[in-house]
Amino acid sequence: MPQSVKKNAEERMGKAIQALQRDLSTLRAGRAVPALLDRIQVEYYGAPTPLSQLANINTPDSRTLMIQPWDKSSLGEIERAIQKSDLGLTPGNDGNAIRLSIPPLTEERRGELVKLTKKFGEEGKVAVRNIRRDANDDIKKMEKGEISEDESRGHQEDIQKLTDKYIAEVDKVIAAKEKEIMEV
Repeated sequence: MPQSVKKNAEERMGKAIQALQRDLSTLRAGRAVPALLDRIQVEYYGAPTPLSQLANINTPDSRTLMIQPWDKSSLGEIERAIQKSDLGLTPGNDGNAIRLSIPPLTEERRGELVKLTKKFGEEGKVAVRNIRRDANDDIKKMEKGEISEDESRGHQEDIQKLTDKYIAEVDKVIAAKEKEIMEV
């Protein structure tokens, strides 16, 4: 039974790392990537809808994103949603599609993105620590009848080693993203 708790904790910690990587992919690092628009929600017929469900997003070149909505009447709403977002990009609407030019990052904007990256990293670490807490609570509950106190302590040490491993993984992911942002 304690093995299943540890296995579950490890799976959840892996998912926390994947969520962190997905969040970091929405930060721009000077290149046009469709993942930049993953967090954009468009007000479509009164309901917030992810942009990817309303339009085709592609990259004609390394500095441009092109958004081609399937419903031309949603063009204005998509444009407003992009302007409201924290991307800092100005959409260009030609009546059929929206073009987003990704300008080179300024030193100031790079600093802001690094701070945001660190914030995402801290959130990832908190998620891993919460999973550790949950696993330790489950082990302590087992202590009341299924396992001894010494076994409980051993399993909690294993969970701590697992936590340390995933915290180091978070640090590695954050360092890689910071390096990518700071490249000129």
